[in-house]
Amino acid sequence: MSISKKAAHKAEAVKGGAKKAVGRATGDRALEAEGRGDQIKGDAKQAGAKVKDAFKH
Repeated sequence: MSISKKAAHKAEAVKGGAKKAVGRATGDRALEAEGRGDQIKGDAKQAGAKVKDAFKH
């Protein structure tokens, strides 16, 4: 997997974590849930990339 895709997946997870934190701080449950979803999606993509790379080598 290309480094740019790995960086994009990591960025998505970080962005989700930030949204989650802002939502929690402001009491915005919808934003917190959206952030949690983005974070999980980014983490899942990272895990999938690691599995893909493991089978490549």
